[in-house]
Amino acid sequence: MAVKPIRIFGDPVLRTPADPVRDFDKELRQLVKDLTDTMIDAPGAGLAAPQLGVGLRVFTYYVDDVLGHVVNPTLDLSDEQETDDEGCLSLPGLSFPTPRSVRAVARGFNQHGEPITLEGTHLLARCVQHETDHLDGIIFIDRMDAEQRKAAMKAIREAEWFGDGPPVVKQSPHPTFGKAI
Repeated sequence: MAVKPIRIFGDPVLRTPADPVRDFDKELRQLVKDLTDTMIDAPGAGLAAPQLGVGLRVFTYYVDDVLGHVVNPTLDLSDEQETDDEGCLSLPGLSFPTPRSVRAVARGFNQHGEPITLEGTHLLARCVQHETDHLDGIIFIDRMDAEQRKAAMKAIREAEWFGDGPPVVKQSPHPTFGKAI
């Protein structure tokens, strides 16, 4: 098992857009394994490479008992939106209502460079959007309106993990989903 520490809010890597994967090699397969093992251990519904401090466009997901990963994703999103509570392994113990598209189609590659398409609605769509946002240097609180984001920032500043030492923590389950995204 290759469980790695998860970077938390405040770490600059979480605000830095990730680079596309160019080499589908042994190192990429190890990164996918590390992401998968860490996500399952956390437990989470998804985990993006920047959350482990790796600036590459890769994420894993585990939703409705389906485990997978996407390399270099691009998204097609439905116009229909829904707002639901969303959490993040990089903001441990916090969740906030966040608007997302109801349906998402992610196109990318698997760890061997073979093309894949992942289609999902509701929680899977939310997870795919959340993790792709991480690859773009976006955190889910950025999707909220100004008033909600201000309240979220207050909760973050009051969180016991905020501002303490290096931005890495062991995670606990998300209170709403049972898993953080």
